[in-house]
Amino acid sequence: MMIEMTEALWLDEHRLYSSAELVELAGLSAAELQYLVECEALLPLTAVESAAEARFGAECLSLARTASRLRRDFELDMDGIALALRLLSRIRELETELRNLHAQLSH
Repeated sequence: MMIEMTEALWLDEHRLYSSAELVELAGLSAAELQYLVECEALLPLTAVESAAEARFGAECLSLARTASRLRRDFELDMDGIALALRLLSRIRELETELRNLHAQLSH
């Protein structure tokens, strides 16, 4: 019999996460996080000189965890992960816009 372990993380959308917390909670290295910030796949909420000083929202934590899974499950390189994260972010934006338009039409 196989036992599958699942990890759950309760996110507070108003909490800010440091780079160190993001690295620990997402399973990325500091260099990987820095790369994703530099190529704007992850956008910190605070403007800083380096990713080490940045603060990130819950959405970035979710995307960072996705990046870790993409690397692990599909063995993507960092360029592939960055592209996938940007596309996932764009899909979320478009879905939000579509929901807003549907809400406007139903009134």
